[in-house]
Amino acid sequence: MTKELWINLPVKDINRSKAFFTALGFTFDPRHGDSDQAAGLIIGEKKMMVMLFTEPNFRAFTGHEVADTARGSEILLSFDAESREEVDEIARKAREAGGTIFGQPAEHQGWMYGCGFADPDGHRWNALFMDMSKLPQQ
Repeated sequence: MTKELWINLPVKDINRSKAFFTALGFTFDPRHGDSDQAAGLIIGEKKMMVMLFTEPNFRAFTGHEVADTARGSEILLSFDAESREEVDEIARKAREAGGTIFGQPAEHQGWMYGCGFADPDGHRWNALFMDMSKLPQQ
C-alpha cells in the first residue's frame, strides 16, 4: 500500500527556488542539500515532500515537455496557515522574494481566508486559513 506521496515540479534554477521558499519560511530535506539538480521542499507537520527538479531532469523523468506556466496552470498547490495574519505574511514574503500575487488575501465562502501566489517558475500556490467553526453545516 502507498505510504508516501511526492509531488514533483520542474524549476529553472534550484538555488533561486530554494531562496524563494526559504524566504517564505519553508525548509528543505537535508538529503538533497548540496545538489544543484534537485531539492526536497518540506511542507507541513506531516512533512509532505515537493521535489524540485531542474527542467532537464524533470523532462528526463517524465519523457514529456515541461508545461509553460506563463500560458496555463498544470497544478495548484494549497497549504494551510495558522491564521489570517499568517496568510497576509506569506503573501508579503512571496511578493518580496520574487513571486507574483494572483489572488490578494481575502475571505472566501465565509470560512476561508487565503491568498494565491506564483513562485518564480510560475507554479501556483494557495495559502489558506480555514475557520472550521464557520464551516456551513449540511
